[in-house]
Amino acid sequence: MTRRKSSSSNWSENAGTREGALGRGRRFRARVEYDGTDFAGYQAQRGARTVQGVLEDALAQLNGGARLRVDAAGRTDAGVHAADQVIAFTYPGRLSAQDLGRAIDALLPADVSVRDVRRVAQGFHPRRAARFREYRYTVWNGPRSPLRERLALGVRSPLNTGAMARAGSVLEGRHDFSAFGAAIGASPIRTVHRVRVRRKGSEVTIDVVADAFLRGMVRRMVAALLEVGRGNIDADAVGQALVGRKAAFDGAAAPAKGLSLRRVALGRREKIGPDEVQPDEVQEELDGEHEER
Repeated sequence: MTRRKSSSSNWSENAGTREGALGRGRRFRARVEYDGTDFAGYQAQRGARTVQGVLEDALAQLNGGARLRVDAAGRTDAGVHAADQVIAFTYPGRLSAQDLGRAIDALLPADVSVRDVRRVAQGFHPRRAARFREYRYTVWNGPRSPLRERLALGVRSPLNTGAMARAGSVLEGRHDFSAFGAAIGASPIRTVHRVRVRRKGSEVTIDVVADAFLRGMVRRMVAALLEVGRGNIDADAVGQALVGRKAAFDGAAAPAKGLSLRRVALGRREKIGPDEVQPDEVQEELDGEHEER
């Protein structure tokens, strides 16, 4: 991926002093958007191109080559996108939040962008601060469309979205979601606040809002709902699979390309200094620990 042209050398020269003058540095958080098509996921992996990797590469250029860890609200897997990922990092330089945001964004490749950089409390971590996460799965239920199907799953057979919505409601509530995801060293119990299925023309969207997700959870839920939409199973079968706790429908999962982390709502308040800001307060909308793959 070719990087955008930028005045990165100027940003680096003006980044200011490092640890010596500012101690451990200031904590910042930001919103990140990315097209996950060409990434091996969010989390840094040796020998693979990842979102965390390119973010840390950009910050290293502003920090004299020294890498700074970038934490995220969710670790999306290979091919999964994000419209509103939340990250946080500790930066020892002198750039203001606004200038830091512009500098990072100028150093990022075309398939990642950063916005809304702001100062937060030293102990802020986006995973712990997240109240809710919302994922959207997009299906193109029409004639083959190369452009639309880059970020959506193409399904040619008609889908009964009413039946899908009824089946989705079975998955709402607090449940053991072992049948629909992998819990890595943690409890498989999650609270799904909403599963919403909507159609607009040939586009079908499935929005899932939860406190947190197991690995693969949304894509496995979507695979089941698509089978309902095709008329192969019904809502009762989805409910039976949920309580059965074995891999639902042989572990079938929808392709990653249709999935996007749509929102992360921050709202767990932490003690901060007088010149720092609180995480976003959530109003009436439910927005988006382990994260969906």
